[in-house]
Amino acid sequence: MLCWVDGLPAELLSVKDRGLAYGDGLFETIAVNAGQPVLLERHLARLAEGCVRLKIPVELSAVRTQVQAFSRQLGEGVAKLILTRGDGQRGYAPPQPAQPRLILQASAKPAYPAVYAEQGVRLFPCGTRLAEQPLLAGLKHLNRLEQVLARSEWHDTEHAEGLMLDSSGRVIEGVYSNLLLVSAGVLITADLSRCGVAGVMRAELLAQAAKLGIECQVRDISQAELLAADEVLLCNSVYGVWPVRAMLTHSWPVGPLTRKLQAIARDLLDC
Repeated sequence: MLCWVDGLPAELLSVKDRGLAYGDGLFETIAVNAGQPVLLERHLARLAEGCVRLKIPVELSAVRTQVQAFSRQLGEGVAKLILTRGDGQRGYAPPQPAQPRLILQASAKPAYPAVYAEQGVRLFPCGTRLAEQPLLAGLKHLNRLEQVLARSEWHDTEHAEGLMLDSSGRVIEGVYSNLLLVSAGVLITADLSRCGVAGVMRAELLAQAAKLGIECQVRDISQAELLAADEVLLCNSVYGVWPVRAMLTHSWPVGPLTRKLQAIARDLLDC
């Protein structure tokens, strides 16, 4: 397995690493096509925002250089970037100064069934709720136990993704995807100022839709509004866009705006 630690091939990690001890760090999952990292600047912007909020020092130009070099060596697949605060002693207090550790791991692109993109997926309504923590909201930090618990709720092949609500019952996202819906021609996605992950594909699709003159709204979404939507779709930076066709006994059609956004995402991932 191709893996770099601080720019060098490695398979071992210090047991003192705060990413292991406390989840003290961030990560990015980056699609790589023809040796090029897809949506790299959006990934780096989210990483930089996370570093500011977690107060982890980072040289973004050095991270960019490493990711580009790693991607060239990988060629095709997925590069997982993990940035931890580095080693520390026992206790929550961050080391001063911190010496961050950058880990890059390669994997093959997941072989999702073609039917997910072509005909849409069924959502599993997860009972696990997302806690509201504005200080961490939007970040792709290393604390993913809510998603681990949610993903453990179903084991069948009928459901490709799960729907996650926050502690107040608002619609937020999928377990590993962002969720968008279409209502009366308006593209709507959840406000992620309390919890959730601000996905890079979500950001790109909203920007592209706005350029096309499509009205976009980022706001709270109720469960009733989700069920009443004309179209529902999921997106992430690896698979692009999946239409959502059903959840429990409710179903949605695969609509024209979903197909338009799906084509945009496909072009980005195939570039």
